Amino acid sequence: MGTEMPVARQRWWQTWTAWILWMLLMVSVWVAIHWYNLESTMRTAEEALVNMCDERARMLQDQFAVSVNHVHALAVLISTFHYQKNPSAMDQDTFAFYTGMTAFERPLLSGVAYAQRVLHSDRGNFESQQGWTIKTMKREPSPEQDEYAPVIFSQETVSYLEVLDMMSGEEDRENILRARATGKAVLTNPFRLLESNHLGVVLTFPVYRMGIPADATIEDRVEATAGYLGGAFDVESLVENLLKKLAGNQDIVVNVHDVTNISDPLIMYGAQNSEGYKPLSRVSMLDFGDPFRKHQMVCRYSQKPPIPWSAITSPSGMVVILMLVAYILYAAQKRYVMVMEDCRKMEELKVQAEAADVAKSQFLATVSHEIRTPMNGVLGMLDMLLDTDLNLTQKDYAQTAQVCGKALIALINEVLDRAKIEAGKLEIESVPFDLRSILDDVLSLFSAKSREKGIEVSSLVYHGQLEKNYLLAAFVSDNVPQVLTGDPGRFRQIITNLVGNSVKFTDHGHIFIQVHMAEHPNMPIEGMVCPGTNGKVDEFDVMSGGTVFNTLSGYKAADNRNSWENFKLLLSNEASHAAVSLNGRPSEKNPESVTLIVSVEDTGIGIPLHAQERVFTPFMQADSSTSRNYGGTGIGLSISKCLVELMGGRINFISKPNVGSTFTFSAVLQRCTINAGGDPKRSLSEDLPTCFKGIKALLVDERSVRSAVTKYHLHRLGISVEIAKNTKMALSTLNRQNGCLRNGKLPKVLFIEKDSWDNSDVCLLNHFLEGKQTDHIHEVPKVILLGISECDKAKGESLVDIVFVKPLRASTVAVCLQQVLGMDNQPRKELPKGAVFLRSLLTGKNILVVDDNKVNLRVAAAALKKYGAKVECAESGKEALSLLQLPHKFDACFMDVQMPEMDGYEYLHCSV
Repeated sequence: MGTEMPVARQRWWQTWTAWILWMLLMVSVWVAIHWYNLESTMRTAEEALVNMCDERARMLQDQFAVSVNHVHALAVLISTFHYQKNPSAMDQDTFAFYTGMTAFERPLLSGVAYAQRVLHSDRGNFESQQGWTIKTMKREPSPEQDEYAPVIFSQETVSYLEVLDMMSGEEDRENILRARATGKAVLTNPFRLLESNHLGVVLTFPVYRMGIPADATIEDRVEATAGYLGGAFDVESLVENLLKKLAGNQDIVVNVHDVTNISDPLIMYGAQNSEGYKPLSRVSMLDFGDPFRKHQMVCRYSQKPPIPWSAITSPSGMVVILMLVAYILYAAQKRYVMVMEDCRKMEELKVQAEAADVAKSQFLATVSHEIRTPMNGVLGMLDMLLDTDLNLTQKDYAQTAQVCGKALIALINEVLDRAKIEAGKLEIESVPFDLRSILDDVLSLFSAKSREKGIEVSSLVYHGQLEKNYLLAAFVSDNVPQVLTGDPGRFRQIITNLVGNSVKFTDHGHIFIQVHMAEHPNMPIEGMVCPGTNGKVDEFDVMSGGTVFNTLSGYKAADNRNSWENFKLLLSNEASHAAVSLNGRPSEKNPESVTLIVSVEDTGIGIPLHAQERVFTPFMQADSSTSRNYGGTGIGLSISKCLVELMGGRINFISKPNVGSTFTFSAVLQRCTINAGGDPKRSLSEDLPTCFKGIKALLVDERSVRSAVTKYHLHRLGISVEIAKNTKMALSTLNRQNGCLRNGKLPKVLFIEKDSWDNSDVCLLNHFLEGKQTDHIHEVPKVILLGISECDKAKGESLVDIVFVKPLRASTVAVCLQQVLGMDNQPRKELPKGAVFLRSLLTGKNILVVDDNKVNLRVAAAALKKYGAKVECAESGKEALSLLQLPHKFDACFMDVQMPEMDGYEYLHCSV
């Protein structure tokens, strides 16, 4: 206890010392910022004072220059009309009248007067002409001197200057001498004007008899001088009027000085004693045009600039912010410690959750395996039971149990796949496969289910209503490679899930599978869910005035981009084989990759708007009634989404209630290269006969999309196809082909869609028969009706050769053509009878079966013995290992991969 107290006291002192030092630092910061703001305020005030003083000085100079220019103009007037006119056109009355009328141009001058230059030798004549005697400033007769400057013209405001000699005043005489020597206006020292008692100056400007050159000497200028024009400037009024016009006049004090004698400056405007805030002042020089005199304007603030509130609030706010920052840092440090502790706990919980997730996945995998094991026994025993002699009731019971068992196995497989996906253990294979064969297998898989629901391969219009049937079809663009490298099992699983859902939720219309290259911009998959377009559409909206939509079946589809216009554009672009990315641009990084766009379109019940956001959520369905009415667990789409993403693609959809759904996904596969093992196309593709190459066929189908699908399957067999909308158009087309009827060059096969066939319209066949009787046609084309079932033969039993039941597959079409064209009568090699051959397939072979489940051992042994093999069983891997010690008698060994003690994988490891 005694050791803990000093530590606590030390921490207390450390905390308080830190806070005191921090407070001292804050005070220092406050003083520094306050001082900086004051300095900034004074600099700003000084800059403002400089600008205002310079502006006033410039304006004063400009106004003074304007007045000087007017005096100069008046001097030119006197020189022109008084000295260059004979007799003179100027007298006192004229001058007084003119100057009085133009006084507004010289508002700063109290008056102007003109004094003539008179030499002493001419004084007598001058006085006799004028009728008065030249007088001094004191109004006394002027004494004798070299020359005089008596005023002969004056403005009425300064008429008292008449007869006075301007040369009699010492300062006036000096100004006159400087003016005529320089040819410029000169100023006197400031003095009090007589009438206004304001401070002012006298401006003196020389008047010459004639123009003189700019480089004239002083003697030339003196010789040419005729007189002197002068005027009195009221400087105080000038500056006062100027300051009244400018803003901020109350804030500053202005003084104007004559500093010709810098030691004794003369005041021209302002108080004699300096006023205002002296630490801040500005001196601006003035140029009034007199090179011998210097003037300046001094400006200062009338009072000290006030301290702005920002000089107080800014440092105070900064101190507050720093204090808050300090508190935040202190709180953050405490929070950091707490968060770190929480993170440690969360890491522990995360490890526990991950362990629980792994345990769950392992549990699902184990349980699925353990359930699958007895189910395999059940299904195996049912197969063995079905091979025995059963009556009809017993056979029906056994088949029903077998179907239920297979459904349970499929569900277990889906759950196991989901567990593998969540555990990250699901891997995608990379093997060559034929995409078109996979689609044919999928069509074959669902053809029976579609017939059970009454699915039709085409849609008919009777009396403005669409038949409650639909089409199941697939189309693959020609530019999709024949053989690709990828995972065919998972690709088939995705297609099967999507088509299975479509078959489940569709009662009429069509199901259409399309596969294209991603180079086409009309097949995007992004932004499929669009609330603006996914709306409720009534079932009868598929008809508009008796017009059928231009889709595969005539029913409206959810995705308008799968219309005939876009489908036709895709067909026209199939010449391009470049590998492109999802956005339609070539994949420069990997030219061997192929990006496919696969869409599954149906005209089923659609997905409700409220359920579209959770379509890909595992074990979720639109509502509770879905599973009751249609079955399923809602796991298929989530697995499909995961598989698509593992293939480097994306999946999305467009769905409208009561219209249908279109699921579209992309998959990145690789091109399959030919290796030393042979041609992959020959080994992986479906073995289609080549005997149909070069055969011509005519297809009568009024639906553009459906006819394109039929043409695609016939092209796979090498058959050249021409399409006509109806039988009349077909006959017209044949007649236009350069007399092909007369030459006998008719199509060998005529395919007619069920809804394009009319029993009463037999003109086409009659035309063929008539041509054959007249020897124009040697062989009547075989007529194949594309229908929905064998019962469709009743529509044209006596006119058609065969009725083909859809969905179309290249292999089934080939069998149909061989039958109708008589190509299946070729001699064949005799093969053993099927049942006898299978029973003797494994005769003489010794096979070892290893499984820890006795039921599976019995099933496997019975299945192998059915084919003639000698079977020996073992219940563990160790027992099998002892039996397989060399030399042994077995030709093959079947071993379970998961068994106690030693499973199949451990056995392989030991044997290697």
